[in-house]
Amino acid sequence: MKKIIAVFACLLLSLATLGQNPASALDPNSVATVFSKLTASKELANPSVVVIDEQSGEIVFEKNAHSLRKPASLQKLFTAVAAVENFSMDKQFETSVWVGQAAKSIVIQGSSDPWISYRSTEAKKMKRTSMPKIATSTIKALKESNKGSVRNSTIYYTGLYSRDLANLKVFLRKGGVIATMKHVTKQEAIDKSESLVLASRSPKLEEILAFTLVWSDNVLAERIARLASRAAGNTYDDAGVAATFTTILSNLDIDSSSLVVEDASGLSKENRVTAQQVAQLLVKIHKDNRYDPIINGLPVGGISGTLRHRFLKTAPNAIGLVKAKSGSLNGTANLAGYVESGDREYAFVIIADKLNRGNSAGNRARAMMDKILGKVASPLLPVLAPDVEIGIISSDTPL
Repeated sequence: MKKIIAVFACLLLSLATLGQNPASALDPNSVATVFSKLTASKELANPSVVVIDEQSGEIVFEKNAHSLRKPASLQKLFTAVAAVENFSMDKQFETSVWVGQAAKSIVIQGSSDPWISYRSTEAKKMKRTSMPKIATSTIKALKESNKGSVRNSTIYYTGLYSRDLANLKVFLRKGGVIATMKHVTKQEAIDKSESLVLASRSPKLEEILAFTLVWSDNVLAERIARLASRAAGNTYDDAGVAATFTTILSNLDIDSSSLVVEDASGLSKENRVTAQQVAQLLVKIHKDNRYDPIINGLPVGGISGTLRHRFLKTAPNAIGLVKAKSGSLNGTANLAGYVESGDREYAFVIIADKLNRGNSAGNRARAMMDKILGKVASPLLPVLAPDVEIGIISSDTPL
């Protein structure tokens, strides 16, 4: 007779949760009490705050909600929405290097790939188009197609960022190539190309956007916002980005009249936004599946990205229950996103941009934000005790 061991821990786990009610959500009035009391703390220095119940859409709490404040990296939320509005999330960017039809010429057909890296190791690890590899491939192709001579070479290019072009010149110079760089149109680049040397394709834009949000990448944010601006029919500069952001808010029925946009990354201290604008944006995108790449791309408290070290000591019960974008400048510490509270979810915005300068003030402010959210956060289902029984039942599986 065969004895079979089957572990039915999963069954017991399921039975343990049957009949249990969800963990009690903090009702809106209680949430308002928490925020009213703790946002008055000196650590936050009179912040701008809005909390909205996702179920009802009602404002649960607000403080200085219409005050113009520095968004810091909360600005990247606008960049993300601009990307979703103007591109397919399946979009990929291609860069290729060709031996040109003319003697001693190379053609680089770019597509304004925001994912290009000037570090070889980073490019390989993160599947980015490598600018050093483009340079070495260019040098090799020039030498092979011109019997070793690279003097008086010409490189035609399209779809490269000025920063990437500058890096390319440096890499070429190190390799002994001082070439004439000539910008051409996309069609001219195609016409001047003869044989393919190298081709590279970026990940899907959804993945790039997630990386931008999770790690608050300033360069990616600027590039994506300008690409979205151009796709929207606006200029490829900060003015175009401002026009794009303003239009996006207006199209979502959010008052954009007071919005001040000086860049797309939030590095500029001249940007201005209200907590009300950001909170309404969070609520709007939460209701539309098109914006799932943004919500899914936000850092998770105590787990990922720029929030991976948050809540671990300040509010351990909130780990995994807060999904939000942070923002930091000297004298500014912001956080905006969503917090789970049982069967409820609240959208929140906290902008503390009147702090004393220095890391200490910023750290104290962030710790207070964590504590506030820790008072609100609770899982949908209660956490079960760790001890789980294991039983032996009959089965046909041999020992």
